[in-house]
Amino acid sequence: MARGAPRPTEEPALAVETVSRKPQQGRSKASLERMLVAARELMLERGSEDFTLQDVNQRGNVSIGSIYLRFQSKDNLVRAVIARALEDLALSEETLVNDVLAQSPTLDEFMPRYVAGYAEVLRINAPLLRLAMERASFDPLVSKPGKDHALRATDRGMQAMLSYRDSFGGTDHEMKANSAYKIVFATLARQLSLGSSGEAAHDYDWDVLKRELGRMCLAYLRAP
Repeated sequence: MARGAPRPTEEPALAVETVSRKPQQGRSKASLERMLVAARELMLERGSEDFTLQDVNQRGNVSIGSIYLRFQSKDNLVRAVIARALEDLALSEETLVNDVLAQSPTLDEFMPRYVAGYAEVLRINAPLLRLAMERASFDPLVSKPGKDHALRATDRGMQAMLSYRDSFGGTDHEMKANSAYKIVFATLARQLSLGSSGEAAHDYDWDVLKRELGRMCLAYLRAP
């Protein structure tokens, strides 16, 4: 594990299975998926958790009784949606890193591709990430897994950069990789309104931001 990215504690991660009863039959599994899809759609459409289980009932064609049987509460349903979103995000991040590494023999090729690709992963997932961050501010069942995901994402990005450490300037390569990742994430998160203020830094051309951020991080990693 690289310095600057402490390993997440080995506690049960937030997952659909930790906040719901496990379906035993195919029909129950299909019903569970409809609940999750309906709740996710409602959260994205409204930009908040301002929906009722009756809304989920109508959207997902599932009974109120089935929802309570599966989740016991609306809070657990929301947590399950966020759990699935974090799983999807982690898979997208891992796939991105693997693909960019495979396509990039050199640091000069890797860094711009990584920044551009990671920017799009975050942009696509930003609407649900905003809602997850809002809930994490008061719900420890979401905040702890969210922090663990952030630590894993940091380590994944660092280790990808360190694959090209022979091209780094200076001597403290782990510090440089950690700082570069945090600069990338903080810049993109701010632009995507993922910060505590909920507002973008400014109206900046997204494609220009991706290009210039990749160039700046490459220059930083190569600097003596």
